[in-house]
Amino acid sequence: MHCFAYFAAMRFQNKAILSLGSNMGNRKENLQWCISYIHNHVATVAKVSGIYENPSVGFDGEDFYNCCLLIHTQKPALQLLTELLKAELEGGRVRNPDGGYISRTIDIDIITFNNEVIEDEALQVPHPRMQDRNFVMIPLRDVAHDWVHPVLKLDINQLIGQSPDTSACEFVMQLPAPVEDFQPQRHSYIAIEGNIGAGKTSLAGKLAEDFGGKIVLERFADNPFLPQFYKDPQRYAFSLEMSFLADRYQQLTDDISQINPIHDFVVADYHIIKSLIFSKVTLGGDEYDLYKKLFDIMYGEMRRPGLYVYLYQTTETLLAHIKLRGRSYEQQIEADYLDKINQGYLDYIKTHSGLNVLVLDVSNRDFVHNQEDYVWVLGEIDRYSRS
Repeated sequence: MHCFAYFAAMRFQNKAILSLGSNMGNRKENLQWCISYIHNHVATVAKVSGIYENPSVGFDGEDFYNCCLLIHTQKPALQLLTELLKAELEGGRVRNPDGGYISRTIDIDIITFNNEVIEDEALQVPHPRMQDRNFVMIPLRDVAHDWVHPVLKLDINQLIGQSPDTSACEFVMQLPAPVEDFQPQRHSYIAIEGNIGAGKTSLAGKLAEDFGGKIVLERFADNPFLPQFYKDPQRYAFSLEMSFLADRYQQLTDDISQINPIHDFVVADYHIIKSLIFSKVTLGGDEYDLYKKLFDIMYGEMRRPGLYVYLYQTTETLLAHIKLRGRSYEQQIEADYLDKINQGYLDYIKTHSGLNVLVLDVSNRDFVHNQEDYVWVLGEIDRYSRS
């Protein structure tokens, strides 16, 4: 089973659709500010619909500009709601103390969250009145043309077709999605590397989802020697490293060969050179010499990534991550072992010129849960790519 097929059934991030509206001040600038704020502080804005103009609903006020966003986030729905309410306040939203509708600089609603049905005092998803509002459904179709209402079991075109809303909803303009400022796809093939617990898989998954790529995930859980190695490294080291080398070579050869280097974008959460790095730490003498001869033969036949990103984390941070993710067979890993792996990677990077390498120190960054840190990573990759 190739990891491409595995990825299709695996979600690294939650996907939500937001509705944005403004009918006070410069409506376009208000929406632009809000889109930028959400992307830089809350969640990745993957798609932006057209802006549509429509009359105010439920009160007398100026016409609204409305749009929808498709966002990707690790945050659960209620946390997302809390951060979006903060965004409204930052954007100058003032709520009517009487609870009724009034004009506003910015209004943000969560319309969908994955394909979930949420009935909470603070949040109802899908939005209970969305099917009665063209200014929600028409922009939503722009960012999710095949979306199906999980309760009504009608697709978005059917919902629009039977909408009771007869008010005008006119296209005004199209704004770009913030992810368009970054172009990791120019590399066609990116390998994310790092020590145990550095966040390789998390970053690879986010990049693939946010930029429409395919992903290759290391099949570490399938290696039968891994638990035994952590219990008795000396006995199982050679078997472990040979097993990893064979599996990585087969997987990368099979999966990367399916990629069209002109049209496709692929992100892997490892590169085969990690086999050499780990083997140099775990093997010695004749075993390592034999291993390296086999590695050199395999490596010479493999396609190189367009960009190799090494995530550097301090040993202290790595140990904290390993403890947090709770894999039982990893809990005996010692700091000295992680130090040697880190040094092995850095030494290899310094002495080999065959890879286009970007080293990112992410020791004090949480690019999984902190959107500012993730945007920083995207910016570093983009700056390096343009240099």
